[in-house]
Amino acid sequence: MRGGAAGGANLLALRSHNTALVLDLLRTAGAGGISRLELAERTGLTPQAVSKITARLREDGLAAEAGRRASTGGKPRTVLRLVPEAGHALGVHLDRDELRAVLVDLDGAVVGERRAALDLGAGAEAVVEGVARAARELVADTLGPSEGAVGALGGAPGPADGALGRSGGVPGRTGGAPVPSEGAPQSLGGTAGRSEGAPPSPDDDPHRPDGPPPPPDRAFTAVPGFLGLGVALPGPLDHVRGVLHRVTGFPEWNGFPLRDALARRLGVPVVVDKDTNAAALGLAVGGEGGSFAYLHLGTGLGAGLVIGGGVHRGARTGAGEFGHQVIQLDGPPCTCGARGCIEALCLGAVARGDLAEAARVLGAGAANLAGLLDIDLVLLGGRTVAAAPEAFVHGVGAVLDARARREGGQDGAVPVRLAPGGTRGVAEGAAQLLLAPLFGRGDA
Repeated sequence: MRGGAAGGANLLALRSHNTALVLDLLRTAGAGGISRLELAERTGLTPQAVSKITARLREDGLAAEAGRRASTGGKPRTVLRLVPEAGHALGVHLDRDELRAVLVDLDGAVVGERRAALDLGAGAEAVVEGVARAARELVADTLGPSEGAVGALGGAPGPADGALGRSGGVPGRTGGAPVPSEGAPQSLGGTAGRSEGAPPSPDDDPHRPDGPPPPPDRAFTAVPGFLGLGVALPGPLDHVRGVLHRVTGFPEWNGFPLRDALARRLGVPVVVDKDTNAAALGLAVGGEGGSFAYLHLGTGLGAGLVIGGGVHRGARTGAGEFGHQVIQLDGPPCTCGARGCIEALCLGAVARGDLAEAARVLGAGAANLAGLLDIDLVLLGGRTVAAAPEAFVHGVGAVLDARARREGGQDGAVPVRLAPGGTRGVAEGAAQLLLAPLFGRGDA
């Protein structure tokens, strides 16, 4: 259990660029804190401006004294730190066969986690209700009703709150309870919600955004400074509008407004993105620098791209459909409708138990990506990789090594590493869809 902040403010109203700069420095300083003078030096703000910002943050319960530090002259300097428990966000990873949700504080530290079986093909109503139930139960199990005195924090605004600018948005963007056993995910229940083969039409959705937004669900008003819900799932999709396209293997989702449906159901801000983009954002916020590709191999295969420190989503937010580049003409059919896709070849090899071949195919795709974008690093993640990390890191690395030898030069091969975060990296990244903009790092 975590105590709530003494004071508070609606965190989503903190849109000031300067405030975001100060908050980010407080976050990265950790428990040791940082002085106002250092904040002024590192942000370029005047000491007076920093004093005003930090005074407001302290009043709102977002910053607190971390002690005093000796100075080169005069009295010791007071150092300030972020108050992690002053705010929380939920991150949900919707996979094709399961849901994983995490509740994180302002530091991005996981304070609660829930995992449950889920059929992404069960229909819109079943999936939306499954996400809503998991979110409510995770908050109740982690923080409990004793944390319900939000006071000046004001709870979570509805999805059309003025601080958001538009439904489901976040500032600066256009667009613990015991952890369940890994081997025994809980079930979210039935698969009712549509007849077999019937698409989840937005016109039939009872949660479509008509009329005024509902008040926040009571479960979330008990969470100090609750920012909202980030949802990450397989693409393709429209990140700006929160609308799904023909999700690979589940084309019936085409056109469904998942963001607005969840926002209507829960009464809180919601952001939707591809699973690979969310994971890449989490990695960038967590300290991975430069340009890198995060390759996610689980029930499908995709890529999250970070170019020059920022997540690259493309003009239509569709970048990263890595698994559907064709590398074998007239190859085996893929669930996307094409033939010879890397995803089909890679998952086919996994199904046969030929992990060496799966890694070789994945490596061929990674080499194409490295040659096209000249990235600094390849990070591997996803359930399939997590089950045999050495085989995939070694196999993909071998292909990139061979490519580097063919090309020559002195820089060597693009390094390949296992992505930190394990199997909950996507869910943690989904929470960063809400957290990162608060610190001025919406695209890291």
